[in-house]
Amino acid sequence: MNFRRGFRREEPEINFVPLIDLLLVILIFLLVTTTYSRFSELQVNLPSAAVDKPAERPAEISVTVSTESRYAIDGEIAAWRDAGSFAQLLSKAASGRSDSTVVIYADAGASHQAVINVLEAARLAGLGKVSFATQTGNARKP
Repeated sequence: MNFRRGFRREEPEINFVPLIDLLLVILIFLLVTTTYSRFSELQVNLPSAAVDKPAERPAEISVTVSTESRYAIDGEIAAWRDAGSFAQLLSKAASGRSDSTVVIYADAGASHQAVINVLEAARLAGLGKVSFATQTGNARKP
């Protein structure tokens, strides 16, 4: 006797709907509880202008850059032709001074290129010590 003649065997199947519902709930939970931290791309430590002044100041060559990209070395107007000629003027100003430091007094409205020109001329003149002047309060260098 064959009692299973009309009986059809059903294939087992997996129901994915509850699994998808569970994964969506977990995903929403993770999105809500996650803390988003922001990283700055570049950390810059700016120098402070309120430091103690050293007792003995090194020999300084002051280079002033105006907003119109006009230059002055130690108070004397200097024309910019190219980096080489300006380097000669810096070398002339540094002659007789040992361990000279170039101090750049750039106006706030001066272009970046004007300041880079001074840096390039100082490099060509062999003056490795370069500093930028800052202003504290309303005090200005004449």
